Amino acid sequence: MDMTFKGAARRLDDLDLPRLGASIGVGEDEIHAFLDVETSGHGFDAHGRPVILFEPHVFYRNLAGAARAKAVAAGLAYAKWGEKPYPRDSYPRLKAACAIDETAALRSASWGLGQVLGENFRAAGFLTVQAMVEAMMADEALQLAAAVNFIAANRLDGKLRKHDWAGFAKGYNGASYGKNAYDIRLAEAFRKWSGIRDTPPPPTPVPIPQPPQPKGFTPAKAEPGKAGVRRGPFSGPLSGLRAAVLAPLVAAILSLFRKAPSLFRKVKP
Repeated sequence: MDMTFKGAARRLDDLDLPRLGASIGVGEDEIHAFLDVETSGHGFDAHGRPVILFEPHVFYRNLAGAARAKAVAAGLAYAKWGEKPYPRDSYPRLKAACAIDETAALRSASWGLGQVLGENFRAAGFLTVQAMVEAMMADEALQLAAAVNFIAANRLDGKLRKHDWAGFAKGYNGASYGKNAYDIRLAEAFRKWSGIRDTPPPPTPVPIPQPPQPKGFTPAKAEPGKAGVRRGPFSGPLSGLRAAVLAPLVAAILSLFRKAPSLFRKVKP
């Protein structure tokens, strides 16, 4: 794993939102609302790295024995969430944790636009957490696809379609979603975006090739409430093979739709 965590860092295009939303039967406004609440619509930080939050309590449960003792002694792991405040930049912690156990460390951070926890790499459509992180480094569209896969794998797409904000918030962010008013903020963001004109569709949509699913691969159902930061394409979820092996190809295909630099926000009429 590249410890700079810097990849192509391609930004999301306006056309990616309706395309990925359509794969779970929701519109652009629902996707915009979700992104506003999760990461304010930014998948990369000022250094071109995926936006992350390293969770020491998750690192603790992914370790055992001498490795856990070493992480606890270094202040990188503890048993319960909320024991210590989080620093503004999680990367120093993540890199130090990787020196102890790379896989456990990557599983213990929330990644990208949808803040999908590394533990949920299979529900997000990947064979390994390393493959998921590589995709997060490459493209915001792949970050959003991972979140969409997680939503579909945990049957939260229906709640999003029905605008059951509390039900969606509980499934995506956990039972304590009310402490952060997650459902209320979703509803408010959706109302805002409902009053803004949607992105016009491209004149001639180009179909995205669909490689066959690898035999025997089934996306895993993640633990509820473990997708996002605070306890968290196309025609269906990405297969692990596509995500692990063909992520750069998918990103290149997505770029064919892009006719201008991403503006991300819809334009008011």
